[in-house]
Order: sequence, then C-alpha cells, then structure tokens
Amino acid sequence: MSYVTITAGLNASGEEAKLLLSTAWLFKLATHRVLSHAKALPTLPATKIAWKNTFRRVAYDVIPNRRYADSSVVLVMGIYESCRRLGVDFREVELGDWLMFQQSEKEYPPRNITLKSVEEVWVTAFNYDRDSRRIKLRATTSGVYRELIGAVLKERQPYNPRIVVRSWNVRSGELFVKGELQVGIPKDFYYGHVTKYSRSDGGLYGGVDVNTDRLNLAVVDKYGRLRDARTFWFEEASRRGCSRRRARSIIGMAVHSMLRYAYHHGVKMLFLENPEVLGKLRLLWIRNGRRLHENYNWRVSVFRRSIIDLVAVKAPLYSIKVYYVDPKGTTHSREHDEIARRYGLDKHTASAYLIALRGMKRHTTVQKATV
Repeated sequence: MSYVTITAGLNASGEEAKLLLSTAWLFKLATHRVLSHAKALPTLPATKIAWKNTFRRVAYDVIPNRRYADSSVVLVMGIYESCRRLGVDFREVELGDWLMFQQSEKEYPPRNITLKSVEEVWVTAFNYDRDSRRIKLRATTSGVYRELIGAVLKERQPYNPRIVVRSWNVRSGELFVKGELQVGIPKDFYYGHVTKYSRSDGGLYGGVDVNTDRLNLAVVDKYGRLRDARTFWFEEASRRGCSRRRARSIIGMAVHSMLRYAYHHGVKMLFLENPEVLGKLRLLWIRNGRRLHENYNWRVSVFRRSIIDLVAVKAPLYSIKVYYVDPKGTTHSREHDEIARRYGLDKHTASAYLIALRGMKRHTTVQKATV
C-alpha cells in the first residue's frame, strides 16, 4: 500500500530538546551499525522478518527499544533494495547528513511517537546513557494537514510516525531544537478526505516536464494536436537561502496551480517522466562524488523526483489520472529537436509535448492489449 506523508512543526527547548537530539543521534548510530554489519555479510536476508531477526540485536545494543531498533533495520533494508534496483554497489554507500528517528511499524496508536491531539505528540526518547523517558511536545500545523491529523485520531487510522531534527542552537543558555513530525498515512485515506473534484469531464491529455525551477504543461487532444501550453514557475524555491519549508510551500502552490489549470482546461490524464528508483537512497551520498552514469546530476535528480512524486500524489485530488513514460529521449534527441522547430516551442515545452505524445501512444497500446 502506498503512503502519503503529512507534516507538523515541532520546537523543543531545555531537557526535551536534549532528549530529541540524543534520540536522533542514537538512532543514526544504530543505523550505521546495522549498515556496517550488513556490508560485511556475503549474503543478506531475503525478507523483512529475516532482516529483523538478523540485525535487531545490533541495533538494540545502541538504542534499547524494539520498535526503534527494528525501524533502523528496515531503513537499511530499504537502502539495500534500492541499491540492487539502481545497480549501485551496496558496500560503496554511506549515510547522509540527517538526524531523525522513526517507527516503521504501523499501528494505532504507535507506541513510541503517539499523536494525542492535533496539537500534541508524546515521544519515547533516550538520553546518551540510554535511559528512556516519555516527553510531551507541541505540534503546529494548519489547513488540510490539521484536518487530516484530526481525521486520523477520530477514525483511529494506523500510521507510521517519524521525527526529523532540522536544526539546533543555544538560546538564553538553553538548547533549542527545531524539528518536524512526519506522519505516513495510506493514500486511500488521504484521497478520501481531501479530494477537491469528484470527476473530470474533459477529454484532453497533458504532458509535464519537471525542472528545478518550473513545471511545463503541454495539453493535447486525442489526435496528438497541441491545444495549449503553459509554464508554472517556482524559481525562488531553488535559490540559495530559501528554507526547506518555504521551498516546499512554493513548489506545492505551483503544483496545485498547474493541476487546477489542467482540470479547468479539460485534462483527464497526465503523463510524467518515470523517475529513477531512488527510494531510501535520498538518505545517502555516493562516495568520492561518483555518479550512476556520465553527466548524471544526483542532487538535481533527487529534487526533480520529489516534485514528480508530489504531482503524482496531488493529481487524483483533481480527478486527473497519472501515468509514467520512459524519460529516455524526451530531451536532447532528434525527435525532441524536430518538435521544437516545427511548433516554435522552447526545449522544456517541447519535452512536455513529447511526453504527452509518448504517454498517449503507450496508453492506447495498453488499452488495445487488454481488450
């Protein structure tokens, strides 16, 4: 089952801040230990249960909590599976620069990170001596996310919680931590509570080219004729100094603007480039700056993939179906350059148009094969 992550801000000071920070460091240390032990084995387990049975004690010796220990094991398992699919040597990866802890075990209510209300979360935390304590934190969110958290509590919906430490400093002699609560809920639950439009009566198709500063939308009819094109900018989100939270908000507004425009202009189906299978590798870096292949920009790829994921998650809210196409040749190809010259399009709009044409062709082929 696929999941959507909803977020809420968290701030802590004094003893609570210390405990959040120490728990995040212990969780990361446990993940390091599991990763190191996994790299040393000639063969690795084939199932999640086997992974837990093999490495639980390694993690538990660092952070003595079964749910946190199992979560660090599941995280490393996800890294291994992503490496296999990408063709990356598992023994060549290292953990990136993050501080967080999570409970990957879905339940209601989660034992370690528990929502008590839309404004309160109770957390099982550990100091550096590995002594546990239950702390109470205030969560701040608004709008749709606040409504969703309320629905999770009211309907007793199982969820996967995570706490991410974004920054820390000292204020008036006390440690202050700024973080984020992330709650993973099933997509079906998400769509059941936030859908904006019940159905789309349009008969057009859209292709979207995603870049680090814009979304290019090309709208075509069933004959493949270009009917409309529009660019949705979010330049500020990629500028240095723009906070992650603000960037996410800016990109989110651009995505909704694009989807709203597509819906009101008759688009019933949207085609996107099929992103690289990055998965848990977002938490990693490749040693010595290695790339998967020539001219591959890792940071740009991760950023673009996150936007593609966001479009795919939000499109059903507008009753627009999403399908993926092979991105190979959608830029810097003879077909792409010919389309740009023929219709007088810039390279990004030409890519969006080519994505739409490929998507329509593939969708038509699949439909005929199923008849």
